[in-house]
Amino acid sequence: MSAVTSFVAELIWAANQSQHLTTFEKRRLLERAVVTIREMRDQAGIPSSNTEADAVIDLQTTAAAIDKRTDEQIKAALLDAADMIRTLRILLDGKE
Repeated sequence: MSAVTSFVAELIWAANQSQHLTTFEKRRLLERAVVTIREMRDQAGIPSSNTEADAVIDLQTTAAAIDKRTDEQIKAALLDAADMIRTLRILLDGKE
């Protein structure tokens, strides 16, 4: 299993177990997801918009205010991150 596939699985697992994770673990997962998404976008040649419309900004905002988010909001953010990474992986695999 590749590192990307493992990370996607970890994000999905964490989304399903978010109520059992510490605030630090939730924040760290979202921060790792943001870095991974940005790196994969760079590899794919997709520029970052750096606007509110960019879904990565939503993930960063959620991570920064993790203690003010509900479990459902955190779960949604983790699943969104997993979906973005999975989609980017498919895109990058198609370019090879």
